[in-house]
This record gives sequence, structure tokens and C-alpha cells, in this order.
Amino acid sequence: MSIQAGERVPEAVLQYIHDGVQKVDTITLFDGNKTVLFAVPGAFTPTCSERHLPGFVEHHEEFKRRGINVACMAMNDPFVMEAWGESQHVPEGLRMLSDGNGEFTRALGLQMDASAYGMGTRSKRFALYIEDGIVQQAFVEAAGEFRVSSAEHVLANLD
Repeated sequence: MSIQAGERVPEAVLQYIHDGVQKVDTITLFDGNKTVLFAVPGAFTPTCSERHLPGFVEHHEEFKRRGINVACMAMNDPFVMEAWGESQHVPEGLRMLSDGNGEFTRALGLQMDASAYGMGTRSKRFALYIEDGIVQQAFVEAAGEFRVSSAEHVLANLD
């Protein structure tokens, strides 16, 4: 079962690049602040690169004005996430997080089997609005869709 509003984000360790590979646990990442975590099936893939990440890049300042941190996550390694962020001109403060082995994605119950496309297990496309480690809203896409996890939809539906 996937994570629902009102539930605490599970504990896991994610990675990112900043002067080498760094690790951050989800308690440090989410407790004490407001965050939108959105996830994509894969860096550099068409919808992720043409629509999903660009929407959060475009609206990053609006999230900041509302006091909300933004983080992008995929089951790619941290080097791929860093390169993808650079290619997409991700602004400072929008974190590019790696869940390379998928532990966090599985703990959220938001993994999918993309083996038919040669991609193995990946994250579903989703966005979670998290306050102080508790999911307030979960926007999980149906397979093959991109609607409810967009930056525009998340902004329009924040409490």
C-alpha cells in the first residue's frame, strides 16, 4: 500500500552531489519544514525532462515564497541526478536526490515495474506535500499519466 496523507514519511537515506557524494536521511530532510518531494521514473526521460522537472524549475520561486522547499527524486544514481539538474538549469535550492537502490521508494509503496521498457523497477510519478515529516497531500499519477504531480497542480491544491 502506498503512503497516504496523515502518515509519517519513512526513514531512509538518499544521496546527492555537493563536493562529492553526500547522504541525507529523510528525518533531516523533512522534519521541521515544508517540502514538496516529487519523483520521476527516470532522469533524462521524455516527460520527466520536457514537462515534470521544468515545471518545478519554472515555479521554484513561488514555492519559496510560500516557504516550501522542493526536491526532485529518481531511482538514478546521484551523478546522473546532478548531470540532469545541470542540463535542466535547476536553481539553487531545488534538491536533486538519488534513491539509487529504491529503498525509500519501496518504503513509500510507490515503486513500479518498468521491466517491459528495459528500465527495471522505478518510482511511480508522484508529488508529496510534507510538513514536519508528515504527508499532508499525496499526488500519485496513474500509469502513463502526467497531471496531478505537476508543479502547477500541486501549487493550485496546497492547503
